[in-house]
Amino acid sequence: MRTDSKIKEDVLEELAWQPNIDETQIGVVVDKGIVTLSGTVDSYSKKITAEKAAKSVFGVRAVAEDIKVQYGKSYQKTDSEIARASADALKWNTSVPEDKINIKVEDGWVYLSGAVMWDYQKQAAKKTVEKLAGVKFVSNTISIEQPVKPIDIKNRITKAFKRSADIDAKNVTVAVDGHTVKLRGKVHSLAEKEDARKAAYFAPGVYKVENELEIVY
Repeated sequence: MRTDSKIKEDVLEELAWQPNIDETQIGVVVDKGIVTLSGTVDSYSKKITAEKAAKSVFGVRAVAEDIKVQYGKSYQKTDSEIARASADALKWNTSVPEDKINIKVEDGWVYLSGAVMWDYQKQAAKKTVEKLAGVKFVSNTISIEQPVKPIDIKNRITKAFKRSADIDAKNVTVAVDGHTVKLRGKVHSLAEKEDARKAAYFAPGVYKVENELEIVY
């Protein structure tokens, strides 16, 4: 079991390793493997990068992120400018069906809604918008809808886990209720937990994944 002090040291080093982050702007507190990030950065993409960096550290069980975004005057954008930039960015992303996504912007917060067929499209929309100047936060409520019945979802997901080199399939159980998948069991890292969630969404007919996997180092 890694100590909180060692985890904190590694998180700080991982933040320092990121080329676009000034680690001195970010506070790190660790309690029983749960990392809390605080501070202020000058773009939303840096906020996301800091969260991902913390999640990648061995021993981290969860990340609570309380970093604020404060743009300098030269990078401040109006809500109308952010909305237009978001629409244009989604239009040029071939992974995103832009005619299926609605955009609303309030005080730099971007709200995405609508419906797509796959989770990767939902995530691609969020990643596209979060890189834009002026964005302070992205709320992604895009739903997943497919014109297919949820047939044999459990077997498909279980086989996918067994094929994966990144998921310990024998420690993961899959339960299916309609279009909803529930994952239970134990994994060895936050990355493995996220890989399992992504893999489950690849099965046709899955609209929602409840990821209850426990991280045990």
